[in-house]
Amino acid sequence: MLLLFFSGYAVGQEGLAMKTVQNFEVKQFMGTWYEIARFPHSFERSLVGVTATYRLKPNGNVEVVNQGYKNNLEGKLKSAKAFAKIPDANEPGRLKVYFFWPFGADYLILDIDPNYQWVLVGSSSPKFLWILNRAPQMDSELFGTIVNKARQLGYDIDKLEMVPQKETP
Repeated sequence: MLLLFFSGYAVGQEGLAMKTVQNFEVKQFMGTWYEIARFPHSFERSLVGVTATYRLKPNGNVEVVNQGYKNNLEGKLKSAKAFAKIPDANEPGRLKVYFFWPFGADYLILDIDPNYQWVLVGSSSPKFLWILNRAPQMDSELFGTIVNKARQLGYDIDKLEMVPQKETP
């Protein structure tokens, strides 16, 4: 099992304390991530093959492009653009994502592979959770380990839904 150092807490509206990783390198996080599983919510309803692509901008902010296919992997491609930033350098695992300025949403890096191959992401509310991976598929044993971590953090993992992905990028 991996040992990660944590700092920073966010308390969600239902009182769930969420830790964020302390050792987070935003440059290593850049690139495309595949959504393996998520809690259901209206802004991703009916989307499959979902990816999030991050690109570091010269001003230090992060360009975010989320996209997915409507209803099936051959469906219409939908995308949404945003930007993210780290508001406090002392809490690098706590980002704010802005789809509609000036309204930002917490994007909390709860656990991450030391080689930045997978990540567990939450928010300041226990109603949001994502498991992302660098590849469109994830080993079932690794997935189980990440789900157990989410359970230990107090998430209701019964709400997790798998996100169908294409076999190869």
